[in-house]
Amino acid sequence: MNLRPATGDDAGAVHALDAALFGLDAWSAGAVAEEVAARRCVLATDDDGAVVGYLVTAPAGDVLDLLRVGVEPACRRHGVGRALLGTLPVAVRVLLEVSEANHGAVAFYAAAGFTAIDRRRRYYRDGTDALVMERPAQ
Repeated sequence: MNLRPATGDDAGAVHALDAALFGLDAWSAGAVAEEVAARRCVLATDDDGAVVGYLVTAPAGDVLDLLRVGVEPACRRHGVGRALLGTLPVAVRVLLEVSEANHGAVAFYAAAGFTAIDRRRRYYRDGTDALVMERPAQ
């Protein structure tokens, strides 16, 4: 696995993975292209260069918003997500939203030092709540 910044040429691969992972809550192709161009987007690629994971963040004042983490299902539990989270700066507070129903993701973030600090009712299109999780600056 390799980690590298995304470029505009990667938007199609990121969009395809995002659509496969997030269904109703996936970003449109245009939104992915904008996020890749305007935000910090890190890719995990396999030895052949195929995108197997991505992470998108956006600074918001003294906080870094973790907008998206996606990992190809066949590559989960192999350190891809952990490696992507390892690219986050440690000296800044990080916030994210995650579906309360996504127990695997909630546990993944908790293991990475995130704690739930709030809940957003009916945040996702399917009506599930989002947990707001925080990793304090270290």
